[in-house]
Amino acid sequence: MADAAMVLSGRLARFELLREIGQGTQARVWLAHDPRLDREVAIKLLKLGGDTHALAASLAEARAVSRLTHPNIVPVFEADEHQGQPYLVFEYVAGPTLAQALRSQPLRCAAEAVTLMLGVLEALEAAHQQGVVHRDLKPSNILLGHDGRPRVMDFGIAARIVAGQPGALGRVLGTPGYLSPEAARGAAPVPAMDVFSAGALLAEMLSGQPLLRESDAARALARAQQEDWLLPEHPAVDSRLRGIVQRALAREPAQRYRSARALHADLQAWLHPETSPVVADPAGHATLEFLLRRMRHRTDFPALSSAMARIQRVAASETDSIRALTDEILRDVALTHKLLRLVNTAHYSAVSSGGVGTVSRAVALVGFSGIRNMALSLVLLEHMPDKAHATQLKFEFVRALMVGMLAAELAPQGPSGEEAFLGALFQNLGRLLTEYYLPEEALQIRQLLGSDTATPAARETAAQRVLGIGFDELGAGVAEAWGLPASLQRALRTPTGELPLAPGAGAGLLGVERLRWLGRSANALVDALQAGPADRQACQRVAEAHAPVLGLAVAAILTATDTARLRLIEAVQVLGLALPVGSAARRLIEPPAVPAAGRTAGEPGAAAEAGPWGLTAPMPLPEPAHAVLETALLAAEAALAQRSMDISELLHLVLDTLHRALNLRNVVLCLREPGQGGRLVGRLGLGPGGGELSAAFRFTPDAAAAHDLFALLCARGSDLLVADAATVASRLPGWYRRRVDAPTFLLLPLIVKGCAIGLIYADKARVGSLVLGEKELGLVRALRDQVTLAFGRTG
Repeated sequence: MADAAMVLSGRLARFELLREIGQGTQARVWLAHDPRLDREVAIKLLKLGGDTHALAASLAEARAVSRLTHPNIVPVFEADEHQGQPYLVFEYVAGPTLAQALRSQPLRCAAEAVTLMLGVLEALEAAHQQGVVHRDLKPSNILLGHDGRPRVMDFGIAARIVAGQPGALGRVLGTPGYLSPEAARGAAPVPAMDVFSAGALLAEMLSGQPLLRESDAARALARAQQEDWLLPEHPAVDSRLRGIVQRALAREPAQRYRSARALHADLQAWLHPETSPVVADPAGHATLEFLLRRMRHRTDFPALSSAMARIQRVAASETDSIRALTDEILRDVALTHKLLRLVNTAHYSAVSSGGVGTVSRAVALVGFSGIRNMALSLVLLEHMPDKAHATQLKFEFVRALMVGMLAAELAPQGPSGEEAFLGALFQNLGRLLTEYYLPEEALQIRQLLGSDTATPAARETAAQRVLGIGFDELGAGVAEAWGLPASLQRALRTPTGELPLAPGAGAGLLGVERLRWLGRSANALVDALQAGPADRQACQRVAEAHAPVLGLAVAAILTATDTARLRLIEAVQVLGLALPVGSAARRLIEPPAVPAAGRTAGEPGAAAEAGPWGLTAPMPLPEPAHAVLETALLAAEAALAQRSMDISELLHLVLDTLHRALNLRNVVLCLREPGQGGRLVGRLGLGPGGGELSAAFRFTPDAAAAHDLFALLCARGSDLLVADAATVASRLPGWYRRRVDAPTFLLLPLIVKGCAIGLIYADKARVGSLVLGEKELGLVRALRDQVTLAFGRTG
């Protein structure tokens, strides 16, 4: 081979080969001396196997890369061939690669990794501006000089971005483990590929290990295309930095940072938050585009299960009116948004000239059966896997509900109460969207603010810093994409500027403008209510400031606030919401502290009958068992119809529902063990020691087992509720008496094609405490039947 002869001779063209300093699958690297300029250089001998087309393409690309000049790029001095051997000549950097440095000593802190990555991103941005994509960014392609400065090298497989040219589609170039999903598919080179690789590289520096460990290259490429990469938990990585890394690693290019510069800006802001300016996203709105794409792949806002159950009952009634159904829908933020979005699509455009801006009109268009189907399609808040996220969403929903209710109370002489409610509700759309679809960014915003009661201006500034776009603009962009009527789109934009001070300043505000100011005032009053500890004076000050623009007396504003708070208390009870003591949402339903000395006759709060300020908000009532069971049954039926849940998820839904609705001590699921003569074994347990308890369940259905109640009932497919276990003690198997021995229990066999494939067992701690009415028992059996139906479909 040509390179072997050169090695033996110690020369390549005019260069003197000194020693080999690196080798890979595509090249060997030598330290060499250039006698013409009397300097040491690094020479890469390319392995192209005599492919003349590949040789010409590689040299052409290398010559293009040689024009790159940047302090963080190792420059290419020459690109040529000698006696059939192609080679590249680089500046020699006498330092280790990042891969070598990480092996010898991991980075000491997250700030060190981010600082190093900033230099790498500056190099990538310089290359991208010249139309060059690296395509093989990895630790071994980054050199660390004696000054610690990272130097990106090996643009040997880099490619130029040519507008309108498809590129080397189908040709996979790069290193598995750092390749973006689209690069692993052989897509044409684009800067987003390098952004992903930078995210993978930063994640490796932060966690101390590569995100993808896979020795088989083909499998590594497949996993790169099919799996979402996650930065492992690490105490040195806070949620804000984690969110930045995860956005860089988004599988869809459109959901990543739009450029190396954008990723650099967020990392710089994380590293130096006190000096980073707030800069609006100049693209229009990469965040908005990212959000809209995510919304296409994720479900709508999650709904409250009790709200969905009530809506199902009203929608199925033959006597309830549109007004009754509208009232129920307005109690749930998720269904309100989805309904208005639906009725403003092209399907309804012929009958909704100008758009539909009220729920009552939407109900009339969609019809009761359409509402039932829509409610079934919503994910339930209680079944979200991330309970902390669900709790935060619950707060945002309760707050938005209060804002809408208060705006409706403040608008007796202006727009209709429903229009005021929706206008104010949608002023919080940007906040709600961010909280649900971008939870990590929402957490970053809250951490920047440090309080739930920050001013609207501070909240917008924080959103700009984290998202590159304010909440108002984000909500308005989504509302436009949804096709909401122009009046509602304008109403959701919060008015800016100083509040007018002249008495009667709001008298000339009509239509949409009045809706906008109603929303701003309602939001400000609700912020004062949740400030905690509850303080009537805070509401008084806000009411005084907003009285001129609302055209209302301060007393009238406070009375409207009282009434709205009572309506919220009622809604919280109806919906069965448990709001933690001390939480911002709970403060909305608690009475403000009013010093007795500060009260005067006739002032709200002076006496209990004077208004709700003196009322103690009752605790939310527990949701009835049948309501919980009905909601879960609806969700299970919808999931089976739409095939949106696998069997494991369905089993967890059913067991968790039974455990909560019936206040059970233990619930155990037994399933048939393959190849064991039909034996049933415990697979899943809820309750104290549920895992250990489920392991005790091992028996084989047997119609002749007179002294084994479990085996007998499963063989016969019979349900049984035992109020007092002492009455059947002689028929309880020994394993049950030794390991479980509950005083009251329920057995629900799972029968498919006449054979027992499982059993649901449930118990309580006191004799006679497990009591089911006819309605509840029917719902429990219906839930069990959904499980057997799911198993039957899988064969």
